[in-house]
Amino acid sequence: MTRLVFMGTPMAAVPTLRALAECCEIAGVFTQPDRPQGRSKRPVPPPVKEAALEISAPVYQPATGDELETELAELAPLDVGVVVAYGRILRAEALEIPDRGFVNVHFSLLPRWRGAAPVERALISGDEMTGVTIMQMDEGLDTGPILTAQAIDIPPADDAGRLTERLAVVGARLLVSILDDYVAGTLQPIPQSDDGATYADKITSGDRPLDVSSPREELLARIRGLAPEPAATLTIDDQPHKIYSAAPHPESPPVGEWTAIDGLPVVGTKDGGVAIVELQPPGRKRQPGEDWVRGRRRSKGSVG
Repeated sequence: MTRLVFMGTPMAAVPTLRALAECCEIAGVFTQPDRPQGRSKRPVPPPVKEAALEISAPVYQPATGDELETELAELAPLDVGVVVAYGRILRAEALEIPDRGFVNVHFSLLPRWRGAAPVERALISGDEMTGVTIMQMDEGLDTGPILTAQAIDIPPADDAGRLTERLAVVGARLLVSILDDYVAGTLQPIPQSDDGATYADKITSGDRPLDVSSPREELLARIRGLAPEPAATLTIDDQPHKIYSAAPHPESPPVGEWTAIDGLPVVGTKDGGVAIVELQPPGRKRQPGEDWVRGRRRSKGSVG
């Protein structure tokens, strides 16, 4: 039975951990430290830690690279390491500890969208297809040789949350299908080309504001790419709102204005109307656009 360590943090990494638990010996699960959340600032464990405890796997939450490498070396011998959205760059010293190094489940078709936010950047850029790549890790940023990959279409209804969930399931299945052959040395990695490489920079606060003077499709793509977290933002009547879902509308107010049409707030953009389907006003709960309109004292206003 393959003996491995697993490294991951968010919910997107959990399907792979669970799949590996059914076919491999998991010597340890590495994840990020618990982080304070909410108004109470109470430390909350990452989803991978919770899943690891459910399967009775040892959990490690190193705060530094040195600590990680020490704990990892103590678990040797290891056949391989598996990484899914761990949130930390592994140094060469760590990569060399397992006999077959580390493999990474990456949510794009490399070399497109190397980096921290491949799902979000694919949606923001209007890609109609993405996928999962299983690669052998090296010291570069998602530049290692490729073991296998699978493409999937991006339906118009998918936002970053739904697309990530689908990719997580595909990635878990794809990794398990090739892991034994890789560990045995019968599956040889193929060097990754740099041709067509793009970089999925981490999402920052500067990515969130919506520009209503931009084309409608760009606005809709940004909303999809940032939902459900951290969510795109739009200033409506001088107040910042989180925008979770929107759709094209056949009618359009002037650019920089919103009007209630068919019970929804419709925003005017450069080339058409955008109906806000779901949003969150400041200090209030996430709500349907219809409820937001019913709570307003007027049926039109400004955006921008």
